Amino acid sequence: MQGSSIAESISHEIKAIDHLMQRKMIMTASKSGLDKVTIMHGWIIGYLILNNDKEIYQKDIESEFAISRSTVTNILKLMEKKGYITRESVASDARLKKITLTDKGVQTAVILKKAVEENEKSFDRLLDNDEKETFLRLVKKLRYGLENN
Repeated sequence: MQGSSIAESISHEIKAIDHLMQRKMIMTASKSGLDKVTIMHGWIIGYLILNNDKEIYQKDIESEFAISRSTVTNILKLMEKKGYITRESVASDARLKKITLTDKGVQTAVILKKAVEENEKSFDRLLDNDEKETFLRLVKKLRYGLENN
């Protein structure tokens, strides 16, 4: 990093913001009785509820969240053990397992949606519409560049 400190780096700021957002999400979710739901489980549950009209497989989650196959495998196993999802074999390809939310997963999604909305409101108080649009555009540009580099 030419002439800049770690504290002035994009990576440092993103990591710090991620940590703060996770802490805020955990606090918000725990007020609703979801202490045991990890943040990643929550994002996956949200993704599944938003895409409940489609068949979702592990590779879809890997792609959506830019995480490795082994990490997703471990997360899904734990989510299944905790009763949030089921993984069902597909008739056309025994290797594929369709991921479906259980009733517990759907109930959790409703609570998590409220927590996400509460946190988004706090972001809206900090950024005006133009700033939010610019921020999202830049973050998506960074993600796209990193994924395709």
